[in-house]
Amino acid sequence: MEGARAAVGAEALTVGAEAAAVGAEAGGRWAKPGGRCSPEAAGGGEPRSPSPFPFPYRPYPIQERFMAALYAALQAGQVGIFESPTGTGKSLSLICGALTWLRDFEEKKKQEEARLLALEDKEEKQPLASDEPGWPDSKGSSGEPDWITAFVQKKEEQDMVNKLKEEQIRRKKREERLEKIRHNVQLKYAAKRKRSEEDETKRLLQLSKEALSEGAGAEVLEQLDHNEEELILAEYESDEEKKVASGLEEDDDDDLEEEHVTKIYYCSRTHSQLSQFVHEVQKSPFGKDTRLVSLGSRQNLCVNEEVRRLGALQLINDRCTEMQKNKHEKKSGEETEGKKRRVSRAMCPFYSYEQMQFLRDEVLVEVKDIEQLVALGRETKACPYYGSRYAIPAAQLVVLPYQMLLHEATRSAAGIKLKDQVVIIDEAHNLIDTIICIHSAEVSGSQLCCAHSQLQQYMERYRKRLKAKNLMYIKQILYLLERFVAMLGGNVNQNPSCQAVSQSGTVLKSINDFLFQSQIDNINLFKVQRYCERSLISRKVFGFVERYGNPATTVRTNKENQRVAGLQNFLLTLQQGSEKEARTLQSPPVEPENEQLRAASPLMQIEGFLSALTNANEDGRVILNRQGTVGQSSLKFLLLNPAVHFAKVVKECRAVIIAGGTMQPVADFREQLLSCAGVDPARVVEFSCGHVIPPENILPIILCSGPSNQQLEFTYQTRDLPQMMDETGRILCNLCNVVPGGVVCFFPSYDYEKQVHAHWEKTGLLTRLAAKKKIFQEPKKANQVEQVLAEYAKCIKRCSQSAGQMTGALLLSVVGGKMSEGINFSDDLGRCVIMVGMPYPNIKSPELQEKMTWLDKTMPRAAGPAPSRVLIENLCMKAVNQSIGRAIRHQKDFASILLLDHRYARPAIFSKLPQWIREKTQVKPAFGAAFAELRKFHRGKSDAL
Repeated sequence: MEGARAAVGAEALTVGAEAAAVGAEAGGRWAKPGGRCSPEAAGGGEPRSPSPFPFPYRPYPIQERFMAALYAALQAGQVGIFESPTGTGKSLSLICGALTWLRDFEEKKKQEEARLLALEDKEEKQPLASDEPGWPDSKGSSGEPDWITAFVQKKEEQDMVNKLKEEQIRRKKREERLEKIRHNVQLKYAAKRKRSEEDETKRLLQLSKEALSEGAGAEVLEQLDHNEEELILAEYESDEEKKVASGLEEDDDDDLEEEHVTKIYYCSRTHSQLSQFVHEVQKSPFGKDTRLVSLGSRQNLCVNEEVRRLGALQLINDRCTEMQKNKHEKKSGEETEGKKRRVSRAMCPFYSYEQMQFLRDEVLVEVKDIEQLVALGRETKACPYYGSRYAIPAAQLVVLPYQMLLHEATRSAAGIKLKDQVVIIDEAHNLIDTIICIHSAEVSGSQLCCAHSQLQQYMERYRKRLKAKNLMYIKQILYLLERFVAMLGGNVNQNPSCQAVSQSGTVLKSINDFLFQSQIDNINLFKVQRYCERSLISRKVFGFVERYGNPATTVRTNKENQRVAGLQNFLLTLQQGSEKEARTLQSPPVEPENEQLRAASPLMQIEGFLSALTNANEDGRVILNRQGTVGQSSLKFLLLNPAVHFAKVVKECRAVIIAGGTMQPVADFREQLLSCAGVDPARVVEFSCGHVIPPENILPIILCSGPSNQQLEFTYQTRDLPQMMDETGRILCNLCNVVPGGVVCFFPSYDYEKQVHAHWEKTGLLTRLAAKKKIFQEPKKANQVEQVLAEYAKCIKRCSQSAGQMTGALLLSVVGGKMSEGINFSDDLGRCVIMVGMPYPNIKSPELQEKMTWLDKTMPRAAGPAPSRVLIENLCMKAVNQSIGRAIRHQKDFASILLLDHRYARPAIFSKLPQWIREKTQVKPAFGAAFAELRKFHRGKSDAL
């Protein structure tokens, strides 16, 4: 990036920052508490923008304003809430605005370093005044003699200069290393050749060993014993601080321990979104000069096929950590090899420091996404997961998923250091829900009983081989499981599917009350959690179940193994029961293979629940959900205060940017997240810009009544009335007559969509609708969504090419479903988006009621509605905004938006629509006027095409 200024000059068009910062223009809004201001005025009077913003093409005016506002927020060290609708080039604006700031920041830092070093050289030639003869021993204001004060000051300056010199040496060394790799193809593949030679040597040695041992039948039995030996827990030292997570050894290259340069952490929800962002960086003016690294989970980055076959993330994590542990223990094993023959344990062939250092440098030389990183790992036989982690200190831009940044333990394990860095969280409209989801946990009664059985029989099988401390912790975990099942009204020694719950219902308890009532308040859960993490007990038990839990497995008939044989039948009944009950639990659909893994390794789920119980008492609640049988019942930890986990991010970082296409309403971010995290309101800024589409390309209408003058108010009491469902059908029939292409209609829930569909089928309205539009319904199963969308798109394309009576398709969707987020209904796929009613959440939900109570107690009460009421409205409007934003996806797109409920016209609700939609919205009390506007709009657009 150091040469970015020269590199981008010839390729990229640039825009003046002064022009970009004219903040009062239409389409851009820069707001601070207490008023609005331009980016130049935000913070301290210093200029907040560079002279040019490099850009791959001539940017839209709103992109110019976005970049200027972003630059100002980063320079002032603020927390920014940035809203830029999809289709306005938000990703490129983030890239060019943030990397321009980073380029200028690094340039200023170098200039300051040069100034200090020059000053130090100059002062070295001049003796201190105190060295001159006859200098009086005067005292300063601190009471110390002047010569002491001068000496201390000189020492501090010298330390700073020495640090700058060390940093310069490291930077120069890194730049030279990367430059060599960039231009020297032979050096680039030298490490790869060396690795191939080593592999060939190992292969030949292995063949020799096999030849020598040929005919020794006893070795086969010993090998079986060796495999089982890996299932036994190693001796555990509770106070030992192992460095497994860091993966570093004492003799590692110094480069692995280099200090972190100033960098930008960019995170988004999915790996596909992150890959798309990396491709945008590659196309930007900064693509050739930015040191970028993409981070991901082991599940996404592992190239060891033996480990990848495990499937489940937790299994992959445990197996990977175990293989590292085997590598670290190799030295101590070699030392005692003469005294006692050790068991050979598997080590990962890709976990080679030399190869991972090579991969690290390759990553820093050229921008790569996750797929390219994995391909490089396979090619060089180096681990992409750890190789990418080693690249973090020198990287300027780190791209990573939400979970890795927002979960402290994961963040720490990945080697991410946020001190004085910049964090950009994109697609952040669901940030609060994401934090809550990451730090919540749920376990079913079936999982608890199954885990107890597995662990109990594991202990019996290996009791004589386990050390005292391992036995102590295993017994503690068994006791915890017994008490958890007892809280659900069951007994661990009986099949949970056969135990009926005496009192069904949902009960919420504070963490302390739950611990006390379950009689586990005397157990140190922090120590138990740490034991589970370090001992890899869930992995050991899973291996035990894999070995003996499969009915096809032949178990030797000694006395000890006969006890294990009972595990097969018991696990089989538990698994059948849990598979049957899993469908009744309030959880997302699970694929069959994942369902099997979940049933076979429940201890991994329970570890997450134990970790959740270590939260502060006031920050969460434990939910006891007793339903039908013990197996169907569950324990869930619900996080109430997401700010407690976000606070460290905002406190450590230089600046945090929360960005999204639709961020309205922003009150939740300010109050639930930032205010509760202790962020000074003066540090928070907002930026919202309009859309790039012309004003005449969008027609949003709030419709208050239908064709028969029936007032539209879809409350829980009125929406089931036949006249309301009939009126909705008549509105759609009229619209389908004038709207070409695709019409997307959103309902508040799957149940209501099915109810309305059945009613229309009964009354004949569905037949009338089907005459103009082929009707599609959003499926509940995620794996069927793509197929429905493909058929929907094909139908619209087919109708547009023929001049038949059918003009397109009607898609009946659900707010909060797969099609309300992440699916783009651009162009003919969504010429009209309809929102039926207001999708308020179920206020009878115990979880939501607890959240509302917590907010009313925690949030400062201001004038206006209670915080709990504001929460309900905000949850509703966030869902609405995400759904209606699906239609307009680029500058030349056009669509109408119809909100069917008179309550949308209320000022408190209306103000929570996105600015670019709100400014164009018309409120129509009667259907006739609304229909006339819609017909005029779509006829005009059809004629223009």
